[in-house]
Amino acid sequence: MYQKILIPMALDHGIAAQALEAARALLNDGGAITALHVYPQPEGAVSAYLDENVVRAAYQDAEAKLTERAQGQSDVTAVMRVGHAARTILDYAKEMDADCIVIGSHKPGFSDYLLGTTSSRVVRHANCHVLVMRPKS
Repeated sequence: MYQKILIPMALDHGIAAQALEAARALLNDGGAITALHVYPQPEGAVSAYLDENVVRAAYQDAEAKLTERAQGQSDVTAVMRVGHAARTILDYAKEMDADCIVIGSHKPGFSDYLLGTTSSRVVRHANCHVLVMRPKS
């Protein structure tokens, strides 16, 4: 059982409810669940072509979706961060002293054969336990 569980949420995947269910089953009484969404920072030359208002609106849309997913879940705290997905997840897990990460993984393609690229990086580099969730089929 765990005291601090981090659930990184890709807002375009439908695994949030399944991940929350698993996290609750693993949580100690009095423990905390944090739902984290990492908004990707536009990089390099791409950022020169993006309108600042469009980027801000997209961030606010993602923040609203995360808030909506956490709404009514008194045991879940929603957190937004900007950065590279895997690195930001790992940094935030360390910052909050998470003892478990419950992360979703899409059906892998050839380039990321066993796990999605973000989840595989988190599994390889996390300083705590990691539970990888696949969508129910």
